[in-house]
Amino acid sequence: MKIKKILNNNAVVVSDNNEEKIAIGAGIAFQKGKNDIINPSKIEKLFVMKENEKFQQLLLQIPEEHFALSEEVITYAEEYLGSKLNEHIHIALTDHLSFAMERINDGIHLQNKLLNEIKVLYQKEFEIGMWAIKYIEKKTTIKMPIDEAAYIALHIHTAKLQGGDMKLIIRQTAIISDMVQKIKGFLDIVIEEDDISYQRLITHLRYSLSRINNSELHTMDDEMLKMLKRKFSISFKCAQVVAKELAQNHGIYLPEQELGYLTLHIERLRQR
Repeated sequence: MKIKKILNNNAVVVSDNNEEKIAIGAGIAFQKGKNDIINPSKIEKLFVMKENEKFQQLLLQIPEEHFALSEEVITYAEEYLGSKLNEHIHIALTDHLSFAMERINDGIHLQNKLLNEIKVLYQKEFEIGMWAIKYIEKKTTIKMPIDEAAYIALHIHTAKLQGGDMKLIIRQTAIISDMVQKIKGFLDIVIEEDDISYQRLITHLRYSLSRINNSELHTMDDEMLKMLKRKFSISFKCAQVVAKELAQNHGIYLPEQELGYLTLHIERLRQR
């Protein structure tokens, strides 16, 4: 396996069976040059990347330490989740972490308004994000806020999905956040993020939106729905207000059966 191009001390472009690949490993390019043979024992990751040019440009623009940290986070994430992530994570997460570290060094902290929703919806990914910011602080003394753990979680979650789209995931999470805010405003209550009723509501809203997107709806018999409307009239009215805003602002329509299930979750919050 010969080196075609050295990207940095830990990453090279190689020719493997007449195919161009990226080889990553600690010190893999140390005292090496073009056309030198790579020791296979030095290779920690080897993959074909569709976005080779973009990846190479990125590595030439950021500090080598940032790339190494990102790769360690990716390795930890794959081990923690027990599965390989989409190759795009090597670009997306590396770019994000490098920019984030530069921002924080300049005293610029970006608030993640979806923090609470991300913690509930993507628990494993958020745990990885928390590990990552602690690890980065240990290695660099750069203290990243918890908001960054949530941003990292979104990147990890996107990379878990086949053809995952970060914009769609953020949009869905933002819609859920809007729905929760509307419920809180209607009921005039404060909801703690560790409240089990809050976590159930968030999870329900996520799967409700997913079902609607996939045309897979809950079924609830008419008698049960009538009983819920009568017994939990305030919560049902709240569900109707949420559904109306969802339709007006996002073009998503909740059928009455979904409103029935949403009513149950809202009532839990009222009675907690």
